[in-house]
Amino acid sequence: MSELAKFFIELGDKWQRRWAEARVFEPEPTPGTPKFFITAAYPYPNGAIHIGHGRTYLIADVLARFHRHMGRAVLFPMGFHYTGTPILTIAEAIAAGDKAVMEEYMAIYGVPEEEIKKMGDPLYLARYFHGQSKRAMQKFGLSIDWAREFTTIDPEYQRFIQWQFEKLRKRGLIVRGRHPVGWCPRHSMPVGAHDTKDDKEPDIGEWTLIYFADRDGLVFPAATLRPETVLGVTNMWINPEGEYVVAEYDGRKMVLSRDAAYRLSFQGSVKVLREAKGREFVGREVQNPVTGEWVPIYGAKFVDPKVGTGVVMSVPAHAPYDYAALRDIGAVRLIPLIRVEGYGEYPAKEVVERMGIKSQTDPALEEATKEVYSAEYARGVMREDVVELVGRHLPEPARSMVMAVFKMYFAGRPVREAREFISKWLVEAGLGGVMYDIMNKPVYCRCGTEIVVKVLEDQWFINYGEPRWKELAKKLVEEMAIVPPEARAQFFATIDWLDKRACARTRGLGTPLPWSQGWVIESLSDSTIYMAYYAVIKRIRKYGLRPEQLTEEFWDYVFLGIGTPEEVSAKTGAPEEALRAIREEFEFWYPLDSRNSGKDLIPNHLTFFIFNHVAIFPREKWPRQIVANGWVLREGEKMSKSKRNVLPLDKAVEMYGPDPLRATLAISAEVEQDLDFRHAEAVRNAQQLMSIYTLAQRLAQSAEDREPTWLDRWLLSEVALALERVRDAYEKVRVRQAAVEVLYNVKNIFDSYMAAVEKPSKLAVEAAKAWAVALEPIAPHIAEEVWSLLGGEGFVASAKWPQLKPDPAALLARRYVDMVVEDVKKIPAYGEGVKRVVLYINPNFTWVKAALNNDVKSAIAAGTPPQLAKRLVELVRTLGDEVRSLIAAVENFDEREALLSYKNYVEKALGAPVEVYTAEDPAAPDLGGKKKAALPLKPGIFIER
Repeated sequence: MSELAKFFIELGDKWQRRWAEARVFEPEPTPGTPKFFITAAYPYPNGAIHIGHGRTYLIADVLARFHRHMGRAVLFPMGFHYTGTPILTIAEAIAAGDKAVMEEYMAIYGVPEEEIKKMGDPLYLARYFHGQSKRAMQKFGLSIDWAREFTTIDPEYQRFIQWQFEKLRKRGLIVRGRHPVGWCPRHSMPVGAHDTKDDKEPDIGEWTLIYFADRDGLVFPAATLRPETVLGVTNMWINPEGEYVVAEYDGRKMVLSRDAAYRLSFQGSVKVLREAKGREFVGREVQNPVTGEWVPIYGAKFVDPKVGTGVVMSVPAHAPYDYAALRDIGAVRLIPLIRVEGYGEYPAKEVVERMGIKSQTDPALEEATKEVYSAEYARGVMREDVVELVGRHLPEPARSMVMAVFKMYFAGRPVREAREFISKWLVEAGLGGVMYDIMNKPVYCRCGTEIVVKVLEDQWFINYGEPRWKELAKKLVEEMAIVPPEARAQFFATIDWLDKRACARTRGLGTPLPWSQGWVIESLSDSTIYMAYYAVIKRIRKYGLRPEQLTEEFWDYVFLGIGTPEEVSAKTGAPEEALRAIREEFEFWYPLDSRNSGKDLIPNHLTFFIFNHVAIFPREKWPRQIVANGWVLREGEKMSKSKRNVLPLDKAVEMYGPDPLRATLAISAEVEQDLDFRHAEAVRNAQQLMSIYTLAQRLAQSAEDREPTWLDRWLLSEVALALERVRDAYEKVRVRQAAVEVLYNVKNIFDSYMAAVEKPSKLAVEAAKAWAVALEPIAPHIAEEVWSLLGGEGFVASAKWPQLKPDPAALLARRYVDMVVEDVKKIPAYGEGVKRVVLYINPNFTWVKAALNNDVKSAIAAGTPPQLAKRLVELVRTLGDEVRSLIAAVENFDEREALLSYKNYVEKALGAPVEVYTAEDPAAPDLGGKKKAALPLKPGIFIER
């Protein structure tokens, strides 16, 4: 541990202890006071939280602390998510003696060997890391109200979740039935993102199977995402070296890759008859079930047996890979199917040749495929003449009937419509089927087993596909604030594709499903409205209510205002006083003002949070904001247990101290960006914070009580402007922008001031105290120390936002002085050997104000001599917008006073003595005839060498 880190840790301990003793962060409802209720996603205690969690919690803490300064009652609570399989899986691995897991946990999280042996018990493991993570949050300086802490297996919480699920069930939003789900074959249970390694959500997609059969009736089921192109098939592909099987499936004898047969076995009955190599089937002919044409099967090593069925149909006119492969073997035949504006008859051929692709192994084929597929899907239309390709093997009138159907629903239709039609038609006609698959494979369960798709018959689902529910969810997304704004589109897209989602498991910690024994509500389903529980659990405990008293009537009254305290008291035995108090507290804190989480939770938790709120709560209780931050890398690399580069939050605090760590997580990237945590940056920020502390010590020791000078007023004004920018940044959740201002820009202002004065004034102390308030959300411990050093009352954490007002004259004086210095340095005579600089001031500021109109006549009317008016207007025109606005805001400005006040500063900047005269003073020497050159804000300058 470095000396710097030790200093910051001791400082952190000091102020954290004082905050806890004073209960600074345990708010009570205060009628008439504005409130701000913010939550961040609670962690799974299956390991200690790391700096990625720390970033999310820091952003929430920065907002919580800022809103306290704005005079709001702020609630920022935290709980721990014990539900589901993350904890159970690790405990099982440890119980089974998995040395890799045990070594990993000892190396990364610093778990002693005697403790790791006890972690085969999932509850012991959870409570161990619960404690470690809580201590890390406290040492990190999070302003959390720990009086509301809970776990998701607390009996009170379970009653709350059961109430939520009964509400969803009664509203028809929970159904039981047949649906594909991500599935762990080892544990025989559905899985979601939080059950998988790296929290990867299984993306379940649907292949259309098209049944091509050979002359013996053996079916080769091609798996495709583009069934509309079946009319353009010229051949089939199979991997000659691949492992295949002949199996009975869907009432047919089929050729499937061995891997596909395994995956399909979770979706229907698969009976493997024999195994075979793919080469056995190369050279056979199969019949296209839609056109009736017989096409050959070719061997192709690019066919991946783990994708689809391992049997691929080839459409070279519209698939670049197929065109390139067939060109390699000299067997290209093109059947055009789709018209796309900007492309010719054969888009695949055109793009392959335009991109100069030489063979089927060219990596550019991936890009070519994306271009063709996206263009055809977005703008493509099926050609009218494709009808002629349909059913050539069928006798009349059967062929004419099929052609008529295709003419009505397929030919001339946009690709997306044609695709939907033919997918359904193939299944209904018995010419195809459906196969579900994990499209973002491989996805692994936390136990290490690869996830497959299983079609469940009697699973409980939350029906996120319900149309009216989707519309309500979209309404909330439209109304609420979302940071970053571009994430709004991702929420809409997620709402669109969400359908039924398994909400219960048969194993794991959690809440029993209230109406069906043996099921436990899964982790992404019991964590959607728990923010409301934070609002009431403190008073539930205060009044000693037992879990059995927390009935449906209790929650209906507390959250929805249904019933009366008298009625609910009679049914539950809860005192009327308690019921009223709990309801009042909920009414005070809800709705939630900000929900903070990582951007990876947009496709699941954050969208479920939206759905469940609109389903259960009235509109006035819908949440107001979501903040979704980016990930945290470490030294340019993604953190992972396998790389052993995960940095636990408690260890990071130990390495750098809480404030340097907070500063680094705040300043290294804006909220929506991924953040690269660098050791060197953390050290630099620690040094910067120490320099702020040293500056505060100097101010406390040397500030004198005197009449404020231009410099003093300038300092206060610059700090006031900076704090306006900081406030705006905090309000817009631009945390990095705020951090740059308070850590570096304001410090630079003070450095400039301290360099220009012999001794700082008490006004500088007031400016520094205001700075401490603005710094507090980022680096609260240093801010408290600075506040205390400078005589601030109470805690800076509770201080009101500063009401500093910039003085336009003081700001103009500094801008003017800097312009004069710059003008002197531009003169050719300036340089080494300058003996003195003489400045001649034109004191007629009213001329400048008149010249702001950009009109020579206005300047002359204000008294400007005609021979100077044009020069003056041109001068004012060259001034920046800021200086022009300051001129407009200032009634009178004394240039001479400003220059004399800044004399030391100017002489230091120019490296020479400076004399200041008024050009209109007849007693002043007219050196070099520079008196007459003076304009307001543009002194005449004489340089003596």
